[in-house]
Amino acid sequence: MKALLSKAPGGPETLVMEDIESPQAGKGEVVISVKAIGVNFPDSLIIQDMYQFKPQRPFSPGGEVSGVIREVGEGVTGLAVGQRVIGSCGWGGMREEIALDASRCIPIPDSVPFEEAAAFVMTYGTSYYALKHRADPKPGERLLVLGAAGGVGLAAVEIGKAMGLEVIAACSTQEKVDFCLSKGADKGLVYEHAPLDRTQQKNLSNQIKDISGGGVDIIYDGVGGDYAEPSLRAMNWEGRFLVVGFPAGIPALPLNLTLLKSCDVRGVFWGAAVARDPQRNAADLAEMFDLYRAGKIRPHISNAYPLERGADAIRELMDRKAMGKVVVTV
Repeated sequence: MKALLSKAPGGPETLVMEDIESPQAGKGEVVISVKAIGVNFPDSLIIQDMYQFKPQRPFSPGGEVSGVIREVGEGVTGLAVGQRVIGSCGWGGMREEIALDASRCIPIPDSVPFEEAAAFVMTYGTSYYALKHRADPKPGERLLVLGAAGGVGLAAVEIGKAMGLEVIAACSTQEKVDFCLSKGADKGLVYEHAPLDRTQQKNLSNQIKDISGGGVDIIYDGVGGDYAEPSLRAMNWEGRFLVVGFPAGIPALPLNLTLLKSCDVRGVFWGAAVARDPQRNAADLAEMFDLYRAGKIRPHISNAYPLERGADAIRELMDRKAMGKVVVTV
């Protein structure tokens, strides 16, 4: 079978396509014939050895897949050959077949396209965990989403609306803001490209205060860098700042602001949360699929690449050109 491999640390250009041996299902495992792979920002980090996890090389990027079960290993119950599933793998997804522990597979109905299925779990799982379990949301509160047109950002926009929040989408271009408004955001603002000097940061903070009518209650920060502090300065009393990601760099927040506003800075590590409490995650997934069936959330696939161009898919995310989700198809 064919696989896109990382054999040395580096950018997408270092990935190589090779033929490798097809996997066999071990005890408690299934083998999935992969149809689509969701591309996420961690894929760009893991191939550069910049992610929390550093798998042994060679490995394939790609943390979530969808496909059809080809083989079922000893002891597996509830899954069968020919069944359509989503597989959460963390890495290893950009290949034609993958062996996974059966507990990491979620059956999907025939009505869900493979591309949408592969783009569902990581982004919506992250944003649902962030908003439900870390943000303590109350209907009518104001939610600011930084990087709102990206995968997790757009998921936060949709989930925030489903939770009854007033959603403000912040993006780098008016085109992206308009896209988020079409997906349900109530308001939107365009921020300048980093690096931001102190005057630009102050202007951004004032923008947020003006469009929100004084300040925001929840900040979903999937961007980091120079955008974090000015957003925090626009936080309401006892607000919650959610730390989700750092494509613009890891920020240094002045903690005196948290004292003055009596607000919280809360980390969002969905992957670790799943490992610690898989039963809660299973309940969350069931609730997310209910929202999907109700039409309240749905992955927007902005671009799809064939497996041999998986490096280009990762590059699109690194260059922050994607609106919604990018997938790789097999």
